[in-house]
Amino acid sequence: MSDDVSGNAYAGEVTPRQAWDILSGDPSAVLIDVRTQGEWAYVGTADLSSLKKRPLFVEWQHSPSMRVNPDFCEQLAAGGVGKDAPLLFICRSGVRSKAAAIAMTAHGLAKCYNVSHGFEGDPDSSKHRGTINGWKIDGLPWVQG
Repeated sequence: MSDDVSGNAYAGEVTPRQAWDILSGDPSAVLIDVRTQGEWAYVGTADLSSLKKRPLFVEWQHSPSMRVNPDFCEQLAAGGVGKDAPLLFICRSGVRSKAAAIAMTAHGLAKCYNVSHGFEGDPDSSKHRGTINGWKIDGLPWVQG
């Protein structure tokens, strides 16, 4: 179990490749993409079709206000996630997804992981994402549009 700087516990950080391995090895594992609808549509999403799975899409924050989604817990539950299933939260860079993993752990879900570096990864020296780390740069399957 990991603690963030404020002391909130969650299952921990996993790299995108570790997330893929968990998704591949555990039929109950779920990838939960907490980015916004615009990001899903224009940046792309993880492609889990070779695993016979699909990501669960639930916004952690609504654009453009970026206020936390007050219905997040209910929408997650409606997605059919198991209480003891490994839940792998992913966003653009790992910030929103970490907040979601911490919140859902506090809500009673046992195995909430943050996918470190997220879908696009950390910005490089030119402030561009997708060149250093993250799901896409790790060569994991993804689709756009």
